[in-house]
Amino acid sequence: PPGDTYGVLPRPCRALVLLNPQSGSGRALDDFQAVVQPMLAEAEIATTIFITERPHHAHEKVRDEDLSQWDTLVVMSGDGLLYEVVNGLMERPDWKDTMKKPLCILPGGSGNALAASINYYAGYDHVAKKKLLTNCTFILCKGLHTQMDLVSLSTASGKRLFSFLGFGWGFISDVDIDSEKYRWLGSARFTLGTLQCLAKLRVYQGRLDPSTPVPNGQAGHVPPPAGTDAPGSLPADSLLAPLGQPVPAHWTVVPEEEFVLVYAIYQSHLGTNLLMAPAARLHDGCIHLFYMKAGISRVALLKLFLAMSRGTHLDLNCPHLCYVPVRAFRLEPRVAAGIMTVDGEALACEPVQG
Repeated sequence: PPGDTYGVLPRPCRALVLLNPQSGSGRALDDFQAVVQPMLAEAEIATTIFITERPHHAHEKVRDEDLSQWDTLVVMSGDGLLYEVVNGLMERPDWKDTMKKPLCILPGGSGNALAASINYYAGYDHVAKKKLLTNCTFILCKGLHTQMDLVSLSTASGKRLFSFLGFGWGFISDVDIDSEKYRWLGSARFTLGTLQCLAKLRVYQGRLDPSTPVPNGQAGHVPPPAGTDAPGSLPADSLLAPLGQPVPAHWTVVPEEEFVLVYAIYQSHLGTNLLMAPAARLHDGCIHLFYMKAGISRVALLKLFLAMSRGTHLDLNCPHLCYVPVRAFRLEPRVAAGIMTVDGEALACEPVQG
């Protein structure tokens, strides 16, 4: 997009590829060798492949390793592995410099939301599976890179997490986690999960506080918080009061306390076939906050999800669905019910703000 600044990878280029052979329906390594490797060879991109053998393996690798020998880190998996990588990088004492190293996502999971989002921002047609992998590999071969927003999440139990995709509670998070057992179905696992969660539709009680809405299309870039961060210390959450204290006075308060779902997304796609925030851009300095109030019928909910495959769900003007672009939010569940998710990974249910 105009106004964005792009860097370009050097040629020849050295890439560390972090690959989870179990991700999605278990084809990531085969697809890498068949589709990706020949394209990278032509583009003079030399690869070192690191195959993850357990959860947190990639997290530890990027946290502890000297990464100076690589020009880019490539994640060939679903969104969960990139989440590990981002949080591993943020635990390094030199995170400020390391986070400038370009990251690349190649879709190899059942949930490939960031890959679908980047494909959309690049102006390519909506595609899935091998075509999406080819498009994302082509973007890597071209070597253009630009900034991406990260959202800082803090939980009541003292966790600090960094998220690139979205935070959820309620229906969408339930679908995400309940459908894990159908991983072998690929992206169809989400369709099956949606139908199962529709059958036993639940309501969640809590309090949601969005910050003042960002004016449409004027999100702009949020400058890094000013202040006296010690070298190596994490950035301060300048827009937030500590959990347990009231939110800033100028924030909006959502009067409803009964929700079917709350989802804060910062990229366009929630999944390969779910264009949830058509207005989102890679670094618009904006959290696209959606919430659905209790009382919606199952039929209306299903209609919204079908419309979301084309990104037309907001055109339905459903009175139960609300959308506000914000810079920060706080969510306080009344009781610890249901699962929260960050970038598709499960979290315990507790007060959280971002």
